[in-house]
Amino acid sequence: MTENLSIPRHVGFIMDGNGRWAKQKNKPRNFGHKKGAENVEKVVSACFKLGVEYISLYAFSTENWARPEQEVNAIMDLLQKFLVKYKKTLLTNEIRLIVSGDRTRLNDALIEKILDVEKETSHFSKVLNIAINYGAKQEILSAVNAILKDGLESVTETQFEDYLYTKDIPPIDLVVRTSGEQRISNFFLWQSAYAEFYFTDVLWPDFNEQEVEKAIKSYSLRNRRFGKL
Repeated sequence: MTENLSIPRHVGFIMDGNGRWAKQKNKPRNFGHKKGAENVEKVVSACFKLGVEYISLYAFSTENWARPEQEVNAIMDLLQKFLVKYKKTLLTNEIRLIVSGDRTRLNDALIEKILDVEKETSHFSKVLNIAINYGAKQEILSAVNAILKDGLESVTETQFEDYLYTKDIPPIDLVVRTSGEQRISNFFLWQSAYAEFYFTDVLWPDFNEQEVEKAIKSYSLRNRRFGKL
């Protein structure tokens, strides 16, 4: 299937639909989040097998704090358990973990686990970037304030990117959003400036290896001109 296909170097996933998936099965929303977390490893593995080098996952946005406290706590617990469980896979498959987002609202145990896994995998070339307490507007404002703090009056695009969470990551080539919603929801606005978009009605827990291939095939058929003819 992958023969003669153009493989995106960097794919970003807006992992949507966990709650609706659970509701369809008469299960609580947290059950859907658990299944969604379990699906991450399969999707990441499928992407890397196809030749993708960088993957960004939208795990928890700055706006998600407005959800019920019980759901927020369950998601944070899932994120910590995921990092504990997935660390071995990252090391075995030589995948670097980067976590993008404002860590000031995260609990100490989660921050400690993030720092541990980031350090242990920092020398690998394949990258899994997980956005936790992330918002693109917040990221850009944070970068601007850091530039002002450094006393700079002007910067180039390249210099500006050095102040972003993703300073070590190339731009996103393909953004995939599951569950039928067709919006970007504050997801890596700067990094997605020239990304292609792929929307699917498939809910995230059901987004399997075959769905990954469909998204890549759709991307491969696009004519990316970057403003040129």
